[in-house]
Amino acid sequence: MSLADWAVLFVVLNTSVHLLGAGVVAVRLRPRPPPPKAPDDAPPVSLVRPVCGLDNFCEETLASSFRLGYPRYEVVFCVARANDAAVPLVRRLIAENPHVPARLLIGDDQETSNPKLNNCIKGWDGAQHQWIVLADSNVLMPIDYIERLQASWRPNSGLVCSPPVGSSPANFWAGVECACLNSFQASWQYVADALGIGFAQGKTMLWRRDILESRGGIRALGSETAEDAAATKIIRSLGLHVRLVDTPFVQPLGRRSLREVWSRQVRWARLRRSTFPLCFAPEIFTGALLPMLAGAYAALHYDIDCALVVALIATIWYLPQILLSYRLGWHLSWASPIAMVLRDILHLMVWIDAWLTDDFVWRGNAMSVREEDEEVTERPG
Repeated sequence: MSLADWAVLFVVLNTSVHLLGAGVVAVRLRPRPPPPKAPDDAPPVSLVRPVCGLDNFCEETLASSFRLGYPRYEVVFCVARANDAAVPLVRRLIAENPHVPARLLIGDDQETSNPKLNNCIKGWDGAQHQWIVLADSNVLMPIDYIERLQASWRPNSGLVCSPPVGSSPANFWAGVECACLNSFQASWQYVADALGIGFAQGKTMLWRRDILESRGGIRALGSETAEDAAATKIIRSLGLHVRLVDTPFVQPLGRRSLREVWSRQVRWARLRRSTFPLCFAPEIFTGALLPMLAGAYAALHYDIDCALVVALIATIWYLPQILLSYRLGWHLSWASPIAMVLRDILHLMVWIDAWLTDDFVWRGNAMSVREEDEEVTERPG
């Protein structure tokens, strides 16, 4: 076989896997009736929400903690420092919603290399209930948030999570981040879930306290730089499974810059490469850029219209993503196809970068995925 023949074979096989994955996601996320409202005697739940600074839509996402229809739950906000910009907002929301038991815990417990996890430790220790949800501050909780998490729990479950679905982009680069989060990351995470090899996502995690305590408690999540990677390994070591909710929860984005999108993507990529390198390596084949380049090479070799071939491959790759996003109500606009192309270009660059670089910055904290350098250094300001 010539190199052009191999290029054609690569395009066919890679595109077939992509279409199969899109079909799996369409089935996995097929419309379902909402879960029934929890009865009054449902087990109480603790929501632990770490906050650090003010994000876009911060008031909306934090306020959603108080609008849940679940009969018995508490909200435990955690912040590292009393002068954090989010503290006045949290205190005001607690005062405005006295019908929901809620409190703010302040303190910087530097027990692991993960500043977010350190912020959550006091919340986990102070949570009053057996069922605990760790939820990022930028997750917008629907009224049936807890019921939807519980509906995905099975007898062999050790953890229920939800990938973030980007919504409410206010500019083009936020639309690119929607393309990264939705039709790429969330979609492939649901493929893994459908195959029974689901992995944790730290945006939302429903725990049963005794399961995590059997492996050392919340501090055990510091065994990896990313707490969701540690959670995945812990649950699998127990012979249990990580499950995803049937309908993922949204994360409103607002405005994003190219630099912000890039920094998030490279941070997550470096963490995936560090914790699951054998799973991260094939990620280079999950975008449309390589099939389009291979198709272009084959078209030139066989004297076929190169632009036509590339356009055909692009249509086969992106049309299912557009249709899936439309069916699921995920963000779509006239710029979404352009955003998807740019996402795949960024994806290739991010994949290469992840193999070359170990360091990243998260909310002002300089971190590294190198095992020999797990110290967290907080930068001034």
